[in-house]
Amino acid sequence: MTTAASRTFGSDNHAGVHPAVLAAIVAVNSGDAAAYGEDELTKAAVARLCAAARARSAYLVFNGTGANVLALSLLLRSYEAVICAESSHLNVDECGAPESLLGCKLLAIPTPDGKLTPDLIASRLSGRGDEHRAQPRVVQIAQATELGTCYSLAELQRLRDFSRAHGLLVYLDGARIANAAAHLGCSLADIANCADVLSFGGTKNGALAVEAVLVMTEGLEEGAQYQRKQLLQLASKMRFLAAQVDALLEDNRWLATAGHANAMASRLASGLADVAGVRLAYPVESNGVFTEVSRGVADRLLQEWGIHEWSATADGERCVLRWMTAFDTTPEEVTGLIAAVRRAAAQTAAEAAV
Repeated sequence: MTTAASRTFGSDNHAGVHPAVLAAIVAVNSGDAAAYGEDELTKAAVARLCAAARARSAYLVFNGTGANVLALSLLLRSYEAVICAESSHLNVDECGAPESLLGCKLLAIPTPDGKLTPDLIASRLSGRGDEHRAQPRVVQIAQATELGTCYSLAELQRLRDFSRAHGLLVYLDGARIANAAAHLGCSLADIANCADVLSFGGTKNGALAVEAVLVMTEGLEEGAQYQRKQLLQLASKMRFLAAQVDALLEDNRWLATAGHANAMASRLASGLADVAGVRLAYPVESNGVFTEVSRGVADRLLQEWGIHEWSATADGERCVLRWMTAFDTTPEEVTGLIAAVRRAAAQTAAEAAV
């Protein structure tokens, strides 16, 4: 069984806080500072983030669900709908927060790889103008996706152009935007340019608890500060959120940490490539590795590691396990995991041969 000190590979949320981020939090824990973002550190950190993304404005929040709900609140009204991938965090892992808090409808689309296309979006545009139907207004995409895949910049631009041509707005869930930028070798602004509103994730990339909502398109930030307050995402001691953002932006730490996590995921995928009975379920383009294995292999690994069983076949014979790397994953830990998968596969094969 895993211990509190062991690497579980279950989620990048399992990782601790980056030492530089922790030091930044401690550094601002001295003396008084104006509350609710009126302090100079918060103003400077927000300006720095806006400059990196070329955004019009930014709003720091506590968590990813808060970022998603705040962002959507700037983009639609209660009778309007959000087109999203069926596998999206918005659809699967928000406990109905967008529907409950905003009254909107989610129009989820099955995808083979977590990515939307113009044709898939077009399939949810019927009923526009019909007062009996929720009206599609927002296209929500994740970069990187929940399946560890990344949109290319060309794909993002096509989605942006298609959406604009059809009167739709684009919200980009950037909980792992750093991993996508590291994979693509692009800037934050390159990705942000393809959205009307996006989030900048910190928690999965070495922060303690901070995300940011970035507004790219003129006019959409109207009322954002009131929406943030009403949605319970306004921090009184904002300097502690700002310190985390500042530490991540310093020397492009946000990109370096994500690049390391991606490299560890690639190392893991390469090490599993020749293990009998194990295959990659999706391309490895960020810090997630999804492996399809037999039930026997999965049961052995689930006893030893705090990993996530993503899905299973209808007959229960095979399932997909998700392995996540983080900013502090080491090559030695990856090597240990590869050896454990090899053992589990060999033991399962030996039992089957008896």
